[in-house]
Amino acid sequence: MGDKAHTHPGAAGRARAADRPTSVRNVVLVGPSGSGKTTLVEALALTAGAVNRAGRVEDGGTVSDYDAIEHRQQRSVQLSLVPVEWDGIKINLLDTPGYADFVGELRAGLRAADAALFVVSASDGVDGSTRMVWDECAAVGMPRAIVVTHLEAARADFTEMTRVCAEAFGGDDPDAVLPLYLPLHGPEGPDGHAPVTGLIGLLTQKLFDYSSGKREEHEPDPDRLPLIEEARARLIEGIIAESEDETLMDRYLGGEPCDVETLIEDLEKAVARGAFFPVLAAAPAAEGARRGLGTVELLGLITGGFPTPPEHGTPRVTSIDGTPRELDPCDPDAPLVAEVVKTSSDPYVGRISLVRLFSGTLRADQTVHVSGHGLADRGHEDHDVDERIGALSTPFGKQQRPVSHVIAGDLACVAKLGRAETGDTLSAKDDPLLMEPWEMPDPLLPLAIRAHSKPDEDKLSQGLARLVAEDPTMRLEHNQDTHQVVLWCLGEAHADVALERLRSRYGVQVDVVAHRVPLRETFGARASGRGRHVKQSGGHGQFAICEIDVEPLPGGSGIEFVDRVVGGAVPRQFIPSVEKGVRAQAAKGVAAGHPLIDVRVTLRDGKAHSVDSSDAAFQTAGALALREAAADTRINLLEPVAAVSVLVGDDYVGPVMSDLSGRRGRVLGTEQSAGGRTLVRAEVPEIEIGRYSVDLRALSHGTARFSRRYVRHEPMPAQVAERVREEAVGS
Repeated sequence: MGDKAHTHPGAAGRARAADRPTSVRNVVLVGPSGSGKTTLVEALALTAGAVNRAGRVEDGGTVSDYDAIEHRQQRSVQLSLVPVEWDGIKINLLDTPGYADFVGELRAGLRAADAALFVVSASDGVDGSTRMVWDECAAVGMPRAIVVTHLEAARADFTEMTRVCAEAFGGDDPDAVLPLYLPLHGPEGPDGHAPVTGLIGLLTQKLFDYSSGKREEHEPDPDRLPLIEEARARLIEGIIAESEDETLMDRYLGGEPCDVETLIEDLEKAVARGAFFPVLAAAPAAEGARRGLGTVELLGLITGGFPTPPEHGTPRVTSIDGTPRELDPCDPDAPLVAEVVKTSSDPYVGRISLVRLFSGTLRADQTVHVSGHGLADRGHEDHDVDERIGALSTPFGKQQRPVSHVIAGDLACVAKLGRAETGDTLSAKDDPLLMEPWEMPDPLLPLAIRAHSKPDEDKLSQGLARLVAEDPTMRLEHNQDTHQVVLWCLGEAHADVALERLRSRYGVQVDVVAHRVPLRETFGARASGRGRHVKQSGGHGQFAICEIDVEPLPGGSGIEFVDRVVGGAVPRQFIPSVEKGVRAQAAKGVAAGHPLIDVRVTLRDGKAHSVDSSDAAFQTAGALALREAAADTRINLLEPVAAVSVLVGDDYVGPVMSDLSGRRGRVLGTEQSAGGRTLVRAEVPEIEIGRYSVDLRALSHGTARFSRRYVRHEPMPAQVAERVREEAVGS
């Protein structure tokens, strides 16, 4: 497991497609921004012979972070696939963004992978967001390992970091999180820091020296062995505790020596079933990564210890009508079931879909059934269509390497799927199937936009449709109340990327405008109004007079219209006309242009003309009467109130509750949750939580999550209403 001999496959080997599911490993790299995930991926590709010494693929381009937006932002913003081959095993490395705004890309990577590699910086430690992702992986039993990077940092302490990782990730069993190797340090430099020059395997007690720029295996000096004795004994005990051989512990405690090969085999089995979580060391900074320190050991862990796709199983699959279907896990000869885990657009090729095959075999130019369900609330229409796919390829940086087919367990890119969106299921056209979708975070930061010019307006709709097709964590809203186009995003960085992609990919320039919440108006007291619409200018005239009373009603009552006319003052055929005019005016508003709700309008009197009265005339009179009544009383502004639930670590409950109160919120209660967290429930005016996703992240250091749900409109305080009116006049 990293201590074995390895061969480099070369270009010919990498071009060969995986011929069986057991020869594939799908690994997602998880960790915060700056932990070194992308550099580590490039180091692994270099060690496997997939890139040259400059970190470039053989036909140009870098293996990860090749998007222009990523270069400008100096961080990953999307899921990247980097396939390499090691010891005859194809390894699909899925590099995910570490920034919280792009958690949708992380979840896509988790869906496509069979194991997770958590990348932790020795100088920064483990943050709350990484702990949360670890817990998510634990909930579904995903095998995991940890690699400690930035060993070259002045504050780096591998031993301390393994203790921190055991505390953060070990839960009730910290002995399930233990190192497989210990770093070796060279002489101290002028700054007093001793650089890492090699590793020593705790099981084999062999030394791997990287100081020359190449990996050289040596027998360690005898004086080094006592230094690793305690760590080695603890590792052996941890492996034996997870061994399926129940007699092994008794033999070990009885003083019988343990065979190293047996320990490695038990270790690999424990890692594959998610019972043991090894810690490794790597140096993916510029000078370390080019030497490949720790990468051979890491590739050995992936090929020997991480599970094969058949071992991981298949998510729940149903027929289109919802009937459950049982499929053999990862059988290339079974019915086709694949999932689109990422969608992107290429200016020359068009839409490209990255798919993970869970069953069957996918071939170029094959006709497949595309099913997409369950995201209608985010601007995605349900769809079931047959489409003929284009070429199949394996991505590598900006390049696409053609393949003739893809088998169950592997990943590949599919061209020309015009209707397929992220999260869709691909299946055989004569046997349509649907995979249970993975959980998506709710976008809770609104971004109101409008086209910059008339040409942009013509392209905006298509550009937005393509944008949300690529990113299911983004929700498109055409608000009928405020008449705004709103992109709901996960954070400011997510919004910035969306705007940049609209401009650079789809040629649409937009302006960001202030987001408006849908306010309402209501009467503060009873009032009366008289609508008089009388015009005579030759020919057929217009004549309609109506008198109404308006009174406020409890919240949620809507508009009630009551007929109290006696003696036929308003002919029966024109009473619906008055009501229609009243409701039309209510929809437009009577004071600040917001819809009027929660009032009872009573028609009590009026006048008509035998010739000049008409439906249109009484509609106009009804609207005039409502406006006159509004002018004689106080009109209250109503604001939407949301039920907010915040799941936060116990350490931040006080600040969160104080912050909610400062937003005019009413805290309704708290509930204890698992993992040292508390659920805080409150009701908060929506106008106060427009940027709450950003503010909460800062307040809780990225460890809190929240949800929101509209509950009702209620009166806005007078001073707030006055400010809103002034802002409306100013805009």
